[in-house]
Amino acid sequence: MGSLNLDQIIVTPLNRIATEGGDVLHGMKSIDSGFNGFAEAYFSWIDKNSIKAWKKHNRMTMNLMVPVGMVRFVFFHEPSNKFSTIDIGDKNYVRVTVPPGFWFGFKGLTLSKNLVLNISNILHEKNESDRLGIDLIKYDWN
Repeated sequence: MGSLNLDQIIVTPLNRIATEGGDVLHGMKSIDSGFNGFAEAYFSWIDKNSIKAWKKHNRMTMNLMVPVGMVRFVFFHEPSNKFSTIDIGDKNYVRVTVPPGFWFGFKGLTLSKNLVLNISNILHEKNESDRLGIDLIKYDWN
């Protein structure tokens, strides 16, 4: 994995195409930067003001999108003790590509239920990631 740097997290603007009856939201193509193979796509709901933290994938590259609502993602770079934060969703429709090795958490911001999509390069494995309690990495979620 080598040394990690928060600059390795890639933010890619995505197309939102207005169509009669509802918009089309692009997600990911195999030719996109950040594409590292495909094994699984899964969705997670996050309630407004709820926080899911902290988790670190050891082998999985995540491609995170929020097609419904707004979600704040916080990434923690352990060696430098620095954070990187981005709000994505309806008002900032982008894809965030996260290589393995970063602690992260996320918080629902707007709707009663906000929807997160992760397109991952490996199948979900229970023992592939590490978890910490929310209080073990000090971050002000407000």
